Amino acid sequence: MPLQLSFGPQDWERLERDWTAWWNHDLARPLVLVNGYEPKGVLPPAHDFTINYPPEMPADEVVAQYEPLLQATRFYGDAFPRWWLNYGPGIMAGFLGGVVQSSPDTVWFYPPNHPEAPPQLTDLRLRYAANNPWWQRIQEITAAAVRRWQGQVCVGFTDLGGGLDVLASLATTTQLLLDVAEQPEEVARLAGQITRLWMQYYDALHELIIPAGTGTTPWAPIWSPGRTYMLQCDFSYMISPRMFERFVAPDLAAICDTLDHGFYHLDGKGEIGHLPHLFAIERLRGIQWIPGDGAPPPEEWLPLLKRIRDAGKLCQLFVTAEGALKIVRELGGKGFCLAVSDGMTAEQAAGFLEEIRLAG
Repeated sequence: MPLQLSFGPQDWERLERDWTAWWNHDLARPLVLVNGYEPKGVLPPAHDFTINYPPEMPADEVVAQYEPLLQATRFYGDAFPRWWLNYGPGIMAGFLGGVVQSSPDTVWFYPPNHPEAPPQLTDLRLRYAANNPWWQRIQEITAAAVRRWQGQVCVGFTDLGGGLDVLASLATTTQLLLDVAEQPEEVARLAGQITRLWMQYYDALHELIIPAGTGTTPWAPIWSPGRTYMLQCDFSYMISPRMFERFVAPDLAAICDTLDHGFYHLDGKGEIGHLPHLFAIERLRGIQWIPGDGAPPPEEWLPLLKRIRDAGKLCQLFVTAEGALKIVRELGGKGFCLAVSDGMTAEQAAGFLEEIRLAG
């Protein structure tokens, strides 16, 4: 039975037109994503993290848990119906034999022989395992969502993780921090292996998702008519720009070469020093700026936002309505994708979107 969504075929046509123009730097205004909920008070699913549903629960039943909230959501501006399987940031570590432990609000990844001593890098054997239970379950639920929703919802990629983040899960962060200095060749070799495997997992999920005909979306709220992903390397917060250039940038560039619209998740001020190497990746289309806990909100980083845009990159931010207006008034709206955190009524959304139009 089709979902009763406030988003139809004409909305998908508008979405493709405007997002395509934005990717091509042809949209004069910002993309603005606003959601509301009607009726109010619709209960969210029992688990935000999809991993917390019992493994024996049929995939179709797992997907059904998210339908009441999807049907209650109102999509304003450039927002669209989307859903992705949340198995934690970097579930690819589980695909490669890492230990996976979930809780109601997060997922932890540990080396394959946890809680024993972590393996040496030279002992790691990273191979694609078609029968890995985590990988099989994610494929099963992804396919069920595509089949059940019949193109009404853009089914997103699970959060595969960043290359060195996955390696840190398999070897521990502390050990990898030592290894980038003491075993750089081994780190580079394994990072390259992880990248090749990452692309294999991405391609397999892409084949499951594209029959829906609603483009692609990753864990972050961006949309593409082709192949997109929000790439990341949170481990890079702890290494120098020179190490980033050696261990991270080549693999980001290799993945971007396989994507139409690659984006990068810049998480916290410790990653700002890597921007020159990110700017140098020609096929990296944009930067998502996350200031981090305790830091000023995105609208307080105007010089950084201008720097990103002046480098020819698009920029995505999670902002309040007030923050979005400040950015557009100070820098203009072109090149920005503003995911607004305030739930709004239709009347509030219309007024806010008009303010954004006038501000730009």
